[in-house]
Amino acid sequence: MAIKDSFGRSVENLRISVTQRCNFRCIYCHREGQLFDSNVELSAEEIKRIVSIAASLGVYSVKLTGGEPLLRKDIVEIVRGISSIPGIKDISMTTNGFFLKEYAKQLKDAGLSRVNVSLDTLNAEKFKFITGVDAHKRIMDGIVEAARVGLNPIKINMVLLKGINCDEVEDMIKFTEENQLILQLIELEGFGDDPLYIKYHADLDDIEKKVRERSLRVIVRQMHHRKKYILKGGAEVEIVKPMHNTEFCLYCNRIRLTSDGKLKPCLFRNDNLIDLLGPMRSGADDNYLKDLFIEAVRRRRPFFM
Repeated sequence: MAIKDSFGRSVENLRISVTQRCNFRCIYCHREGQLFDSNVELSAEEIKRIVSIAASLGVYSVKLTGGEPLLRKDIVEIVRGISSIPGIKDISMTTNGFFLKEYAKQLKDAGLSRVNVSLDTLNAEKFKFITGVDAHKRIMDGIVEAARVGLNPIKINMVLLKGINCDEVEDMIKFTEENQLILQLIELEGFGDDPLYIKYHADLDDIEKKVRERSLRVIVRQMHHRKKYILKGGAEVEIVKPMHNTEFCLYCNRIRLTSDGKLKPCLFRNDNLIDLLGPMRSGADDNYLKDLFIEAVRRRRPFFM
């Protein structure tokens, strides 16, 4: 039975930023809400210990993020450690795909279930503009290798950017259909006074309407009630709307762990974090850390009411 916060929301997913380091410079990066820089990183053993505590409270799903998680030289060890924990049923990773070809087989063998790969465009020049890196072919090769070794389902994260890639939606649907991938169309996150948001934000409503009209079936996912459309021909398209809405909060089932060992009850807040790493390195036992985890869950509040 998963632990619940005071609003009755079960905490089933632990989203772990294993590093803030990244080899890309994506123009829209929100850094998983970790707005401060830290050179401190949890060790593989410390991550395993925290996940074990989370699993004892009913967490069964882990998502590894960054930064770019594949910059961790011990990333395979991290995955292997998590996969050995009783109660953990699903381990996934969000990656920019730069090192995916090299790591895919090792990650699969270590226990990784599936991957999300950020790919906003099929055009190499646009890719370089968005990410700051000339690596489009590497990412495509990484996706192919991930599919070959069975890291499925593979999700392609495509952030829609006005004036850059909105004209590629049909091509991306075709690409994901032909390669048996799931496409996540993501509306740019931000607020009205953010210059980048003003410049690049593209509303997904019209695109979603067209996708819905072509769909054979609509699946409403448990987490955040996101809609997945099954299209004629077999394409699967998920629509990810901006997170600043009441439905996002109402169905949120995750808690975050920052790369420097702090539990983050809400993506949008940095004033209610619970430090686990300090007590761990000072000799705290598992019961004390478990109480801290429970306190972090207690601090969860819907940001958008």
